Amino acid sequence: MAASDKQLFEACRRGDEAAWEQLVNRYQKLIYTIPRRAGLDADQAADVFQEVFTTLLRKLDHIEDPTRLHAWLVTTARRTTWRAICKQQTFANESEDDDDEVLTGIPDNAALPDDVLLKLEEQHRVRVALSGLDERCQRLLKLLFYESEPRPYAEIAAALGTSEGSIGPTRARCLQKMLRLLDE
Repeated sequence: MAASDKQLFEACRRGDEAAWEQLVNRYQKLIYTIPRRAGLDADQAADVFQEVFTTLLRKLDHIEDPTRLHAWLVTTARRTTWRAICKQQTFANESEDDDDEVLTGIPDNAALPDDVLLKLEEQHRVRVALSGLDERCQRLLKLLFYESEPRPYAEIAAALGTSEGSIGPTRARCLQKMLRLLDE
């Protein structure tokens, strides 16, 4: 079973490097996606990612409610993204030579739509819940739902070393386990 955010956070406060690595791995996709969806390139998104986790490291002892870590990280990522966009626009405006073409590459500075952010957070919750399942369930659910093209049950059964008829019942049990994790 995967450790909760609160458990990881407390372990990070104690200086546990493995907990820090697990925390970063848990949130890396979510934090990296926020600046990318806002129009920043890969390097700028990496800078935002680094800034968010550097800020978290500096403020570990100042965060009062570790159960709100997810919200804190998302808010920090959004604010850091916004600052990066403003900095980029300021730089573009300073270097503008009355040429409108300079402004065409600047991303829209509007905040991320809430529905996009909600979708990113839901995807993150699913990834965390999936990582909390046993390896067999993880493999089955990834083969069933994480492939761009659905695979035949015969292929999935061969990959898992099981019978084709057991895929459906096993899927149902794994999804029930995942729902319980999502409800926690």
